[in-house]
Amino acid sequence: MSDPGNDLHRRLQKLQSRFTWDLKKEDLELDDLSKQLQHDIDLQLGQRGALAHSYRFLSYVRYLQGKPEEALSLLTESEEKTRECYGQESELRLIVTYGDLAWLKYHTEDYVQSQTYCQRVEDILVNHPPDPSTDLHPEVYGEKGWTFLKFSSSYYTKAEDCFCKALKLQPDDWEWNNGYAIVLYRTEQNVNDWYPEESPATEQLRRALEINPDDGVLMSMLALKLVHDTNKHTEAKGLVKKALEVGQDNTQVTRYVAKYLRNQDQVDESIDLLKSMLEKKSQSSFIHHQLALCYEKKKNKLLGKRVRPESEVQHWTRLCIQHLEESVRLKKGFNAAKALLALQYAQNFERRRAQQMFDDVLQTLEDEPPGIRQYIYRYYAEFCYYHTPQKDLGLTYYKKALELCINTSHWKHCVKKLTTIAEGRLKKNRSDAASYGILGAVARAEGNRSRAVRNYERALELDANNDEYLSALCELRLDLTAHREEKDRPEEKLPEVV
Repeated sequence: MSDPGNDLHRRLQKLQSRFTWDLKKEDLELDDLSKQLQHDIDLQLGQRGALAHSYRFLSYVRYLQGKPEEALSLLTESEEKTRECYGQESELRLIVTYGDLAWLKYHTEDYVQSQTYCQRVEDILVNHPPDPSTDLHPEVYGEKGWTFLKFSSSYYTKAEDCFCKALKLQPDDWEWNNGYAIVLYRTEQNVNDWYPEESPATEQLRRALEINPDDGVLMSMLALKLVHDTNKHTEAKGLVKKALEVGQDNTQVTRYVAKYLRNQDQVDESIDLLKSMLEKKSQSSFIHHQLALCYEKKKNKLLGKRVRPESEVQHWTRLCIQHLEESVRLKKGFNAAKALLALQYAQNFERRRAQQMFDDVLQTLEDEPPGIRQYIYRYYAEFCYYHTPQKDLGLTYYKKALELCINTSHWKHCVKKLTTIAEGRLKKNRSDAASYGILGAVARAEGNRSRAVRNYERALELDANNDEYLSALCELRLDLTAHREEKDRPEEKLPEVV
């Protein structure tokens, strides 16, 4: 005779639910997520159905925080908002909500209610079976996509896959097009692939705006992409103006516009926008980080002057540190903010605090995407080279940064820095093998194999037993040989058509 408890658990395992989507607690910044979602609920941010989403997401966060009763209340609220929003079309959008309710009732040992919600899901699927070409309804793929997108950057690939599947079933749906555009925008921030024309994110943002032309968030994202990727400043400026017109009270719009303004050197305007968001009680780690970047930019502008006004430099440094500390407090796993904060500590003569923070960041670095790792390697290199006696370690991390995304601003900075250091050392000592090794690494990163070989050969003449130079030279020669063979290979003739 089967165990009723086991039977129920097997039914639950078959449900589409945040409890079955392998959302790992260690991947989530629960406190930061909680603040973000509560902020979105308080201000009722987002388009149609967004408020119900926020209630559902916050419910799962509350469950993970050990507050199941509050989680149940939020899910009930989400169901009501979904019905208000979608009316008779609500059933398919409640599949995941009922799945979550079934699991929550199970975890609170209300097994009768758990079975009731299981049955509701099963009844919906009987009455509304998914298309034979797919496993799930587009509404379920969409719910999974938004969940992965909202909860952690480590789930962006899964989010992209879910929105793609939803769009195959409903290609003109505004919500799935929005989600797909946003996830592509975020993933492209962390890589630096080169596109001959517009990137997939840019194309998808345009597509989403065709369907949903008054979305200020999409407009501001597209403006940032156009300036960064294709230098289309006139179009970007028009998009920003329109985004502010349609979304002037939307903090999600103003945060992207503030970033655009900072990138255009309109730092004071960016600061004013970000401060206005804080006045609306928008306690976001992102906003404090963006303010810190503004203050850092003002500080760096002063540092570039021949005569530095030290009191002003200290003023901007203090503000930068203050907002970075708040950003990290709100989002403890924000490694990019931690790395910048550590460097600010070092520049403020707090070397021990800087070292402790960098040590903390480097321990969890492998979980970060390449663009973030490059950013952190660069800042750690600067810390080691300029603020500690470990100049060789600094050079090592500059070179590690070169091995990641090509042609980013951080990559270009490391190329310039390493070249300047190596050439400066060679002016003092033409027999410095390490400097030729550095130039070899730079040439290799730039794709100039012949120049890289010449520099590594010169480095080995001066330091014959260096394993690093030997290994790099061997790999480069193999690459050159393979390239020549490919170039010399005769073109294969296609058979004539009779």
